[in-house]
Amino acid sequence: MQRKKLSTTIGAGNYGYLHAMVKRGRAESVGEAVDKTVELARRLENRATFERQTAAFFKGRSSKVAAEETDLEDVLSAASQEMDFDRP
Repeated sequence: MQRKKLSTTIGAGNYGYLHAMVKRGRAESVGEAVDKTVELARRLENRATFERQTAAFFKGRSSKVAAEETDLEDVLSAASQEMDFDRP
């Protein structure tokens, strides 16, 4: 992975958090700790975006589409009741 140089100042608490990650073995360096923290923030942001988009999709669908999906859900639920998932 190609690394980029970042030179900045951060809050003392955040600096301590990054060093604690290194001390606990969760990162090999402060730079890696920053990467892991940013990756986590990005995952959380992406998850929140996906949740908003999903909610908007379900809110925006027509009542006909909602009814069709409910019917499909009922059929799939009934079919899954007949399946033996423990049998090879």
